[in-house]
Amino acid sequence: MAKRLFDILASLIGLALLLLPGLLLALWIKLDSAGPVFFRQERVGRFGRTFRIHKFRTMRADAERVGGQLTVGADARVTRVGRWLRAHRLDELPQLIDVLRGDMSLVGPRPEVPRYVAMYPAAMREQVLAVRPGITDPASLAFRGEATQLAAAADPEREYVEVILPRKLALAADYAARANLWTDLRVVARSLAVLLTR
Repeated sequence: MAKRLFDILASLIGLALLLLPGLLLALWIKLDSAGPVFFRQERVGRFGRTFRIHKFRTMRADAERVGGQLTVGADARVTRVGRWLRAHRLDELPQLIDVLRGDMSLVGPRPEVPRYVAMYPAAMREQVLAVRPGITDPASLAFRGEATQLAAAADPEREYVEVILPRKLALAADYAARANLWTDLRVVARSLAVLLTR
């Protein structure tokens, strides 16, 4: 209950404070490239229920059709504004809407697309999906350089499925086993520290 109350209050405050900057970012995105302001994609949430996540669009509007769902290195599909948004993690800000709606939490395992969730081992899937997915979590902090790691791999898809995904799942399961307001506050503090020192 305390965790959910914290999510609601924090997302309301965040959305209020970021309203004007968000509108300016939305205008910048529209002026930079054709397509919608928001990127919406189906993700798997708590108890396996799917929802459509909100992000500021950082790629060409047809990005998934022409290049799949992984972002590898200096991906040519990323727009000029998108590179800046990704570098500062500002593309994630609209997920405060998903937090307020109850689809996500500020802290929790990052929500995956259905095709990768289908690869989760059964026991791990049940544990990880027992909590709301989040904007940030220990795995996000550990794999900040994921796109670079994928770019260095001979087969990025295989690298993600066989190397990165299992490690992310282990961190997500560990978080899910002991998630509470205090662990969330520590992860939020670490995430802010990373953003401020980039």
